[in-house]
Amino acid sequence: MKAPLLNIRTLNLTVNILEAEAPTVSTVPSVKDQFTEALKKFAPDSLAPPAIGDYWPGQGGLYGGLRHYPEGLCHIIFAAKDVGRHSYGEYGTNVEATSNIDGRENTAILVNRDGSHPAADAAYGYTCDGHNDFYLPSSGELHHGYLYLPESFEKDWYISSTQRSANGAYYMDFVDGWLNYYAKTNERLARPVRRILQ
Repeated sequence: MKAPLLNIRTLNLTVNILEAEAPTVSTVPSVKDQFTEALKKFAPDSLAPPAIGDYWPGQGGLYGGLRHYPEGLCHIIFAAKDVGRHSYGEYGTNVEATSNIDGRENTAILVNRDGSHPAADAAYGYTCDGHNDFYLPSSGELHHGYLYLPESFEKDWYISSTQRSANGAYYMDFVDGWLNYYAKTNERLARPVRRILQ
């Protein structure tokens, strides 16, 4: 009889069972993060803004950075050019367009009134790169422009969509940064602006 090729007398086998750790909240991507990553696969440059003051291709103007709005943190984009000199309109009439933050809200109020608001109408009618959601900036948005991209504006006064009183509206001086109010009948430069949620 032949001897077996392998003679096993003892077999020691160690099995380690590892339990999967429960994911922590910080390691699970949020729905917003998942959506942003998926969107980047289809249009990787659409959400990547340029340097402040540079033209943002496809977005209608010069990138102004980020600002807080009622809907959240938004990219603000200033048109690359002015739309002429216009008055605020409706001298002697109080209107509800008094937000120092939200020019879009002010502009919606102004263009939907029966009265005449030339500056708001000109900004609202502006289109660029297929976008037709421009508006006349609030006093705060003009101040943002002065702080972050003053070289993109004329050294002149710009009209805002923010009313000060029945007779006055706020204007921003791009020579030295003064915010002041003057008669609604004064014609000043108007620069459209738009924003997109970050």
